[in-house]
Amino acid sequence: MSRVLNFSAGPAMLPEYVMKKAAAEMIDWQGSGMSVMEMSHRSREFISIAEKAEADIREIMAIPENYRVLFLQGGASSQFAMVPMNLLRGKGAADYINTGQWSKKAIAEAARFCKVNIAASSESTNFSTIPPRSEWSLNPDAAYVHYTPNETIGGVEFHMVPEVGDVPLVADMSSTILSRPVDVSGYGVIYAGAQKNIGPAGLTIVIVREDLIGEEISGTPAMFSYGTYAKAKSMYNTPPTYSWYMAGLVFEWIKDRGGLKAMEEINKRKADKLYAAIDNSDFYSNPVDPDCRSWMNIPFTLANPDLDTEFLNQAKEAGMVTLKGHRSVGGMRASIYNAMPEEGVDSLIAFMADFEKRNA
Repeated sequence: MSRVLNFSAGPAMLPEYVMKKAAAEMIDWQGSGMSVMEMSHRSREFISIAEKAEADIREIMAIPENYRVLFLQGGASSQFAMVPMNLLRGKGAADYINTGQWSKKAIAEAARFCKVNIAASSESTNFSTIPPRSEWSLNPDAAYVHYTPNETIGGVEFHMVPEVGDVPLVADMSSTILSRPVDVSGYGVIYAGAQKNIGPAGLTIVIVREDLIGEEISGTPAMFSYGTYAKAKSMYNTPPTYSWYMAGLVFEWIKDRGGLKAMEEINKRKADKLYAAIDNSDFYSNPVDPDCRSWMNIPFTLANPDLDTEFLNQAKEAGMVTLKGHRSVGGMRASIYNAMPEEGVDSLIAFMADFEKRNA
């Protein structure tokens, strides 16, 4: 059976290069006589894998020297708690921008540790837009400002970096990291679950400015302290070794493709094509304000929702899977992360046009 085009929001498809290299090294990694999954995380072999992966992501993202890169477990959801635990630093409040379901989860978790100020929210528009920066009510004494640059479920994305003054800016970049260049120096913390643009599930990457490490709230467990991992080079306990290795292969693939500038050009072209196909049709529609549409997650609905099941079934027969929209939104959702080839988007567009012709 040939591989399908997987439009899943995550775990998402991986580059074919990465899968083939991992397969070739599965049983015997570079003459070691063992799989990466079998290696001690403190072995010379794995240390070399870990160090190269960190060096590559630093190069790809141009991460400044005064930032630490942590390779953790727990998914981005664990960061909903770790961020306030590590960044409150004696303050009792933090600002949050509410633009979707993942923002809401981060807000709910932070409320366990501090007073949460919802500085802006688009809930009244069913998260179809982003509140203008001029309408935000930021607290200059907040410990930090948290936002979600890309909302995977609703398909809403910030196309600018919010200006928040001297307050540390924190971003959940799980579904947008590595899709384009980003100025890391504009952030206090960037965190991301791996299962979209980085690699398989199980790994979480945190990029944290050094001056924000080491002042955890009282009672913070060692496993929830950025300082713990920074001191131990992410090896305080056994890290997710195989996911770390796979992430390193993805970083190699991105470098070979020309880095994040090249990824940006490809990703914008893919998204523009798909949005044009939707906008130029009376059969399909996208609910998001055009000024803040996601490049990574593109929801769309059919004019006749009774055809949804047939659309999904026929798409699957054509080799395109996981297009069903999130239950809170409905319709369809095409997630077109880095590993989705441009030809895959072209195939989806051709299928959509054919389905419309036969069912309009």
